[in-house]
Formats: sequence, structure tokens, C-alpha cells
Amino acid sequence: MIDNHGLSDERKVEVIDQIVGDRHYDASKRGKRKLTQEIQASRETFIRQDYRYGERLEFDFGEVKLLINGEPRTYYLAVFSSPASGYRYAYLYPNQRKQVFIDAHVRFFEHSKGSWGEVVYDNMRNVVKRFITPYEKEINDDCLKLALYYNFEINLTNIRSGHEKGSVENSVKVIRNRVFAKDYKFETFEEACVHLEQTLDEINIKSSIEDEKKELQPYRIPYEFADIEVYSVDKYGCIHVENNFYSVPDYLQHKRVTVKNTVNSIRIYSNHTFVYEHKKIDGHHQYQLVLDHYLNTMMTKPGSVKNSLVLKQHPELYNIYHNHYKTRTKEFIEILQENRNETYKTLKDALKYRLVSNAIDTVEYDDSIQEQSRKQLKKISQLMH
Repeated sequence: MIDNHGLSDERKVEVIDQIVGDRHYDASKRGKRKLTQEIQASRETFIRQDYRYGERLEFDFGEVKLLINGEPRTYYLAVFSSPASGYRYAYLYPNQRKQVFIDAHVRFFEHSKGSWGEVVYDNMRNVVKRFITPYEKEINDDCLKLALYYNFEINLTNIRSGHEKGSVENSVKVIRNRVFAKDYKFETFEEACVHLEQTLDEINIKSSIEDEKKELQPYRIPYEFADIEVYSVDKYGCIHVENNFYSVPDYLQHKRVTVKNTVNSIRIYSNHTFVYEHKKIDGHHQYQLVLDHYLNTMMTKPGSVKNSLVLKQHPELYNIYHNHYKTRTKEFIEILQENRNETYKTLKDALKYRLVSNAIDTVEYDDSIQEQSRKQLKKISQLMH
């Protein structure tokens, strides 16, 4: 081990040359400079900090890899850490987009029933709009609005200075290791979120968050954030939002609609009137289609029903159609239209009862009463199971 105390910068470079030469590395000037910086950093003096309750909150993202229903997926922890109370909390998201960044803050301040005096960030793009100089930065407009609403100051660390928010840096590691190191297989994303919340309760047993809550800034109702944009409806009756497709009623085909895009939902408006709300898809180039949106078109184009994607997205209806209504497509569509405002279960029952009724009507009249009853019961049994 080499003791670097008292070495001049020139001597440090000589030592680096010797180390690199001994290890048979091709040392560039850039590599030497990096090693020199590491030596200097190892001798940097730090000043211990002490924070009052409600004074400082730190935020960062951390990546986790999970198995969801057997499929490997990458998710992101939005992590908050309060150095005064030792409180650590996090939310799991499929990405690190602006909506996620805002939503995590809103949920945490709602969870805490108050906000902190300042929130510390690194130079993430959700916070820094652009660098004017290495030390002068322009803050993202949406982050500024969030800070103004919850009345906290934005504190940015220096470039490549993660230790300036060491509390949250450590919290990311602690939460990731405690929550997902051993338990990383889940059936659904929602199950992983529940596991995270339950384990966080265990992690925070020794924190003094309840004392800190008394010193937080006054509670405010949740900040509402959404991207408002106008989209054109394509020939398939869909809008293309964030790499996925969402259906709209077919009377809006080739028109323009207004979309309120939040972290969890897509709300569609036409002429200032609410049309439909989709749950946001976690994926890419996927379709979320609503059967009711296509019923009028199906009535004029019954031949399109057989292989339609929208019907395939409803497997039970798809099976009922192909097993019993394939030669009676218009009757199938009529039943869908008659029950368009009913629940999915009611719709399925309507389709099955129509089949039962048809089966009874078609019993041969020259059979004996016992034979008729037997056939009826057999057909009803087949249709209802």
C-alpha cells in the first residue's frame, strides 16, 4: 500500500506511472488524471452536518431488476430520505419520466402530511433544464412549480458529488438490498409494490418520523399534474401516446382529441367533453382496445369481427363467438349493442341465455317429451360451462 501523504502533484503522477507500469496498463493522460483525482479525493476533508426536523429531504432514483410473472423486468425506485429522522421511503415505477418524478413527490408529501424546507437532488434531467455554466443551472419549469406549490427550496449537488446527498445514496442501497435482494419474484407489479410498502414499515421502525412530522410545513391537498396534448385519431380508431395505442369511440375516427396524460391514466376529451379513461399501459407498441368503441363499425362491417384484435383481447367473448356465433355474427353484435352499458358478466350471460333460448326453440317436434327434455338439458349444460 502506498502512503500518499505529503506527495507533490508531480510525485503523485510518478507513483501512478509506476503503478500502471507494474500492472501492464497502457496509461493515457486521461487515465492518469483520473487516478490523480481519486488520490486527491481520498484526502478530502468533510464537515459533518446536523439537520433539524423538517429542514432537509433528499431524493434519488435507484434501479432494480425483478421477475414479474417469470419475465425479467427493470423498474425504478423513487427514494426519499430524511437525514434528521432517519426515515426512508420509496415507490416503485416502470420508468423515471417527469410524471413519475412529480407523482412520487405528491405521494410522499401526502403520506407525510407535510413538506420539508428543502429537497436535495443531483443534476437529473427532471430537475435541471440546462447547464449555463458548470456551476450555474436552469431549473426545470415543472420542478419549479412543484417546489412553489409545496413551498420547498431546490438544492442541487455539485457535478459528480454524490456524497453531498449521502443520506439518500445510502438509502437507495439499503432499500434495494433489504426489499428485493432475496425477494425478487412476483406474479404482478402490484404485488411487488405491496411487498415494498410492507418491508419499508420494518426498515423505519427505529426512525423518528412521527416527531419530525410535527415540524413539517403545513399540509396541502395533493398537487395535480398532467401533460395536456392534442392527438389525431388514426384509421384504426386509436391515439398513439408514449409508444402505445389506446382506442377511442369510432365516431371520433380521423378527428382530434385532447388527452390528459397522468402517471397512471389516459383521459380523453372531445369538444371539452369527457369521452373515456384508459389505465396506462406498461409496455411498448401495445394496444388497449375497448369493445364498445367499435360496435357501430362492426355492425356495418360484420366480416371484420372474426379476426379482430379487440375481440381477441376479450378471450371469453372470443371463445363464445367462435364456438357458437361464428355463422350468426350480426346477432352476436346486436347482443353486444343491447348490453353495451352492462357489466362484462351480464354481457356474457346475455350471450349464453340467447343460445339456450335458441337451443330450446330448435328441438325437433317429433321427439318424445323425454327425449326433448334430455336434449334441452344437454345443450343447456354445454352452454353454461
